[in-house]
Amino acid sequence: MLPTAVGAALAGRRRRVLLSSVSSDSHTWNLVFLQLLLEEMGHDVTNLGACVPDEMLVQECAALRPDLVVISTVNGHGHADGKRLIGKVRARPETRHTPVVIGGKLGITGGTQATASHELVMAGFDAVFQDDADPAALGRFLDTLEPAPNTREPGQDVLERGPDVLEPGPDVLEPAS
Repeated sequence: MLPTAVGAALAGRRRRVLLSSVSSDSHTWNLVFLQLLLEEMGHDVTNLGACVPDEMLVQECAALRPDLVVISTVNGHGHADGKRLIGKVRARPETRHTPVVIGGKLGITGGTQATASHELVMAGFDAVFQDDADPAALGRFLDTLEPAPNTREPGQDVLERGPDVLEPGPDVLEPAS
């Protein structure tokens, strides 16, 4: 069951989410769905849209200081575009510690999702959601974020939470603790 907007607001879990596709992905239906899903969960969403250049996303992330950046892709280039993008996000001091997740279709060849997911986590993503992930998995991830993610000390792990909160599984791959 998904949390409601009222429930999220009352629990003090309302987050600022920056939503975008990778630069080569022109699909918008996935972004509309995610925006509506996140807003229904009680979060404030800034949707940058499709085909967002890497530099623009990094600039918006630095300016808006979101609690989470969500990257969605359905064109099959999420692995290549995501690795390039996360390198640019992590290179900038203002965005280095911002939690960033990616989800959707990561490649164009079958059977490589697990490898691609692992590589994206190693490149700097905080979580990777497979294209068949339960939509509620993103909400559970948001619930586990620290109260003030933009005030973490450099090098402090984003994923400081109990193992009972979100178990890695077929829906989400996270860095090892």
